[in-house]
Amino acid sequence: MEATIQMPAGRRLALTIVVMVATLLQVLDSTIANVALPHMEAALGAAPDTISWVLTAYIIGAAIATPLTGWIDARIGRRTLMAVAVGGFTITSAVCGVANSLQMMVAARFAQGLFGAFISPLSQSIMLDIYPYRERPKAMSIWGMGVMVGPILGPLIGGILTDAYSWRWVFFVNLPLGLAALVGIFALLPQTRLTKPNFDIVGFAFLALALGSLQLVLDRGTQLDWLSSTEIIVELCVFAATLWMFITHTITARDPLIPVALFRDRNFVIANLFILIIMGVVMAGAALVPPMVQSLFGHDTTGAGMLMMPRGVATMVSMIVAAKLAARLDPRVLLAIGMLLIGSAQWMMTGFSLEMDSRPIIVTGLVQGLGFGFVMVPLNLMAFATIAPKLRTTAASVWSLSRNIGGSITISLFSALLAHNLQVAHSDLAGEIGATRFPILQGGFAEIVGMNTTTALQFLDAEINRQAMMISYLDDFLLMALATFILLPFTLAMKMSKTRPPADHAMVLE
Repeated sequence: MEATIQMPAGRRLALTIVVMVATLLQVLDSTIANVALPHMEAALGAAPDTISWVLTAYIIGAAIATPLTGWIDARIGRRTLMAVAVGGFTITSAVCGVANSLQMMVAARFAQGLFGAFISPLSQSIMLDIYPYRERPKAMSIWGMGVMVGPILGPLIGGILTDAYSWRWVFFVNLPLGLAALVGIFALLPQTRLTKPNFDIVGFAFLALALGSLQLVLDRGTQLDWLSSTEIIVELCVFAATLWMFITHTITARDPLIPVALFRDRNFVIANLFILIIMGVVMAGAALVPPMVQSLFGHDTTGAGMLMMPRGVATMVSMIVAAKLAARLDPRVLLAIGMLLIGSAQWMMTGFSLEMDSRPIIVTGLVQGLGFGFVMVPLNLMAFATIAPKLRTTAASVWSLSRNIGGSITISLFSALLAHNLQVAHSDLAGEIGATRFPILQGGFAEIVGMNTTTALQFLDAEINRQAMMISYLDDFLLMALATFILLPFTLAMKMSKTRPPADHAMVLE
């Protein structure tokens, strides 16, 4: 199928740059603020248990708004929606930068999440529409690089801006780029033909409640000790009930918020399963490795970010290579190679030790980055290979939702497992401690070596904590490897379309 939008190559290149700048801004903000939270605490008068709402509000806003992308796109047009999304995101970034209270910051972050939610699915849909069929692998590799490298670079850029200037520049940096992208959207992006689809208010209400309650569970579960908290139990019940009602309503409604046709497409369903798990493994790794190298190996924020750089570079390189190979090889072969590389990297990480230097972290990052590039390009191609063009924007919004939820679920899951396994490992190690194995615990021995017994016990407990934390990280890495290898056989269930979907010239140039 040829491109739905026909435009000169120069205009296509310029529009690609504009779209990717907007996309990069949005995905960077999903992680760039994380390292600045301790600095925000003092400035906003927040406590450690309330400052996390700065992240939670953004995630909930994005989760609620993402499913609306397709409906709003049809009602007001793609150029208008993209302009509103980028403009709103830029304005709310400025509000975040000048916020002088936690309430103001949380409200601005929620609004920022609402506007930012539209950018990623719209950008993916635009890239699919402006490139000819034969150039789709290249288009998806470009888009994938922006989406995946952004979260990896976010903590590094956030740490540099916070250390060099202040935490407010984490948000102010969006202003010039956002304004430039907004001008480019008005100048280059054609408008779509408008339609007036019915709005499924019931389905949206059920889905919004389900996603909002799920994100609250994931973000606050570890802090509130999961099922020991009444709040978490209530939120889980709300999630289960509203999700069930949304599924039932979607199956029976005449014009559901998310068309049932998407869930009849085998490729799309399996690809969403892949993105849920693989995105989760990669994002959980991105969330766990920096604090590991800081707490156990003594790196600062910038140093930890630098150690993550090789993974980002490898991802970009492998996406370029995968885009070229996708035209010659079965995409399922590339997908299987990528899965094997990711799983192998996670398995290699189970061999980490407290005595190692930075090389194993760099090597495993390179292997995982190479694998992720080989996964994302064919996965994007196969997910949309059999989707009708008129459903692309809605499909892209579901795809973005799966990607975000996958990251949220696994980060919360592996963080909870890390905390739990830390307690178990500490208890097991402490149970092996005794005066026979550690003579320093014997009365008078500590004083002989120039250390009082209390100090000796403190040093011993600190070392037990280090060892227990390392064991806990290794347990998480092992589970990530197993999850990747278990998913590998599902590559055989995917298929490539032998016939291209019928052209649907839904977009027209003004």
